[in-house]
Amino acid sequence: MLVGMIDYGTCSLEHILPCSECVLDGIRLIFKQPKMREAVSFGRELLKLGYKVFLQMVSITTYSDRDMLDFIDLVNEQPPYAVSMVDTYGLLHKEELLHYFHLLDRNLGPEIRIGYHSHNNFQLAYANTCEVVKRKSQHNILVDGTLYGMGKSAGNAPLELLAMYLNENYGKQYDIGQILEAIDTNILRIYHQKYWGYNLLYFLAASNDCHPNYIDYLLNKKTLSVKAVNEIVKSIPTGLKLNYCQECVEQLYIEYQKKTINKGRSIQEFVAGKSLLLVGPGKTLLTHREKIEAYIQDIRPKIISLNFVPEKIKTDAVFISNAKRYNTLLTDFKRVEDGELIIATSNITSVGKPFDYVLDYASLLDSERIIEDNALTMFLNALKNCEPKSVVLAGFDGFGSRVNESYYDDGMELSTNYDRLAEVNAAIAKRMPEYKAKINLSFLTPSLYENGDKL
Repeated sequence: MLVGMIDYGTCSLEHILPCSECVLDGIRLIFKQPKMREAVSFGRELLKLGYKVFLQMVSITTYSDRDMLDFIDLVNEQPPYAVSMVDTYGLLHKEELLHYFHLLDRNLGPEIRIGYHSHNNFQLAYANTCEVVKRKSQHNILVDGTLYGMGKSAGNAPLELLAMYLNENYGKQYDIGQILEAIDTNILRIYHQKYWGYNLLYFLAASNDCHPNYIDYLLNKKTLSVKAVNEIVKSIPTGLKLNYCQECVEQLYIEYQKKTINKGRSIQEFVAGKSLLLVGPGKTLLTHREKIEAYIQDIRPKIISLNFVPEKIKTDAVFISNAKRYNTLLTDFKRVEDGELIIATSNITSVGKPFDYVLDYASLLDSERIIEDNALTMFLNALKNCEPKSVVLAGFDGFGSRVNESYYDDGMELSTNYDRLAEVNAAIAKRMPEYKAKINLSFLTPSLYENGDKL
């Protein structure tokens, strides 16, 4: 049969033709627990229009046993074609799934079909679907699958696998060859353009019983270790875990980063009265190498690199404010020689060699949200009251607008959101006059932070 879908609340009845005048045979009506009563009433109106109605309980894990029984009482009064469990965020394991199934199986009217719609966050979509198929029940069973598992986030149970399983175990005669032909002809092209399937983001979301947008937001900050992401999402209030709230996660991120550990002595003793060369990882480290080497030979500055360890430049200190960079570069930090200092913000936990200076993370944040924890702005904020003789910047090119354009080492690129990176460039450039008013600051190599959009 041909079935359409309505997200309850997005389509009113006056926009729906009677089934006899429509190409559709049925309608799947999706809704979350708080809207279940209204959705059941809407479903009854669809029944009156002649449609086969599938009531789809979105995010089934938010339904308590009491909710389930109340829902069953409602649908038994005027039975729909089917009722389905929808594991929207892929949270169910076998035991939990079968608990929900048995509640429906024992209490639904016998004429109502029981359905299951899986997601693959835990790599269980196919296995769980097979478990539902195995159940002996007085009800007819419906299970959902998609070609090549195509679907939201981690995807769904692959239709080709389900068809194979049903053919081999239940005497069905699905045409596997035709399904594979459809995948090869149509679906693989989409898959290569817009990947779906199991990955770290959706595993983290499912393992923390939270909306994947929380994980997406935190990973896209490009400043956190996976361990830190886990710690932050565990602190999300229970009522908001599956209802995404960006304001909540933004606040939790800042609160986490503001944690102060082992706050140490001021770096003023290290930089006061000194000529400083701050080194960033831009491509001008290579294109202007001779100029940088000549400056170092002539001035003999204190050299401080930010969030990386340069290969060709001997530094006096490394500033680290980004836990993701720190974890990635642990091997490099282990080879920092005696006499080279590590200056870290208080949100970073040291591994191996203790930090020589620990700066209060919260006090260095910029008021502009998009650059609030940018390494360059944070370190310049730290220098404002330290009275260095001069501060010269090399390798702070600004973010390019294409892949592999921003860093001297292409492996350092963490973000490809170029529209956002352009905003970062503009925000830092806007700050530069303020820094120059308080620090004797200049650029040794070309930079978008100084010259707008021209390198």
